[in-house]
Amino acid sequence: MKWRGGNKSSNIDDMRASSGGGGGGVNLALLIPVVKFLVKTKFGRIVLALGVVAAFMGYNPLNLLNFTSTGGGAAASKFENNEAAQEAKDFVSTVLRQTEDVWGAIFAKYGAKYSEPRLLLFHGATRSGCGYASSQVGPFYCPADTRIYLDTDFFSDLAKKHHAAGDFAQGYVIAHEVGHHVQNLLGILSNADKLKARTNEAGANAIQVRVELQADCLAGIWGHYQYKILEDGDLEEALNAATMIGDDTLQKKARGYVVPDSFTHGSGAQRKEWFYKGFKSGSLEACKSGLES
Repeated sequence: MKWRGGNKSSNIDDMRASSGGGGGGVNLALLIPVVKFLVKTKFGRIVLALGVVAAFMGYNPLNLLNFTSTGGGAAASKFENNEAAQEAKDFVSTVLRQTEDVWGAIFAKYGAKYSEPRLLLFHGATRSGCGYASSQVGPFYCPADTRIYLDTDFFSDLAKKHHAAGDFAQGYVIAHEVGHHVQNLLGILSNADKLKARTNEAGANAIQVRVELQADCLAGIWGHYQYKILEDGDLEEALNAATMIGDDTLQKKARGYVVPDSFTHGSGAQRKEWFYKGFKSGSLEACKSGLES
């Protein structure tokens, strides 16, 4: 994808240097409520004492509670604001601007104004309107504060752990989270929450799968309008990513077997199908999921 030189979004908050990564820095926003919780029990006070010792020795005490860990339980590395980090920010802001242009035009077509989300870049762990989050949860959208949260280290995980490398695959991930914002603006997320409250766990999971598949389709719409900058193999990158982060693929890798009733995002085949549906059509109509109010 020929993204370099493209217009960039101004809706970016880069908190990577100040969020809860490893090394010596301590994120007070994360630490204060943790301390309040720990002092209530004897075990908690012991952990707190160990944390004080750790802080004195130059370590981040939140690492003791796994708030800043990455895969495998290893502490998150300290953020380095180097050339690679700047390029990651440039890429994210360029893709975000692409989504703003696409959804701004689509909403205008229906006589509405698109309210652009903000995207917060963090490293290790952060606090959102939906609670605390670590890099382990991956990119996510919080409807409570209408923000997208992204640890750019996820792009490395996408390539190395999920075997889904490529800038168009990374763009798909960002566009998927923007898709949740679109769903929020259209009232689809709130409607889905109401439907979940009326059913059991398996039913709620099935509803959530429909939410996620629709967000994949909406991400496909973003891709549809990037035809001028697409390169050979870009579409295949996104379709491969959709397959590799499907619930069945992830469950089989982690457990060795698949439990369809526990799916919350859809199978790889479903995710691939829905992304392609939006990519091929570029139409909101093609992305209807039955969750619309």
